[in-house]
Amino acid sequence: MDREAYIETLLDYYENPRNNGPLENAQLHASGSNPGCGDVVSMYARLDAGNRLSEVSFEGQGCTISQAAASLLTELVQGKTLAELEVMSPGDLSEELGPELLNVRPRCATLGLSVLKNAARDYLGSPSALPSDCAR
Repeated sequence: MDREAYIETLLDYYENPRNNGPLENAQLHASGSNPGCGDVVSMYARLDAGNRLSEVSFEGQGCTISQAAASLLTELVQGKTLAELEVMSPGDLSEELGPELLNVRPRCATLGLSVLKNAARDYLGSPSALPSDCAR
C-alpha cells in the first residue's frame, strides 16, 4: 500500500472502530496508557477451549493512532492462540498501518498490543515483562 492508503485505513479504523466496548465475561482484561500522548486503552478477550482468542474488544480514548491500532488489533488477533499472541511484534501492525507510523509514533501504535499481551500474561500467571520493542 502507498502512504495515502495507509492513512485511509487508519482513519477508517478510527472513525468506524471495530469491536469497540467492554466484553462481558472476558477472561482477559487489562488497561494501559501512554502518558506522553494521553492515550488510554483497555483490551478484553474471551478464549475458547484451546486458548484461542474467540472474541476480542477494546475501549479507550486518545489519539487517532492508538484507537485505530487497537481497533485493528481486535481483528488481527481473532482466532490466534495465546502463544501466537505472545510472539506478535509491532511489525505485524505495520503491515496494516504502515511502517512510517510505527517509526514516528510507536508507543501510540503498539499500546493495544502491549495491553493485550499483558492481559494474556496475567491470565497465564506469567510475571514476564513486556518485550522492550513492544512498548516503544
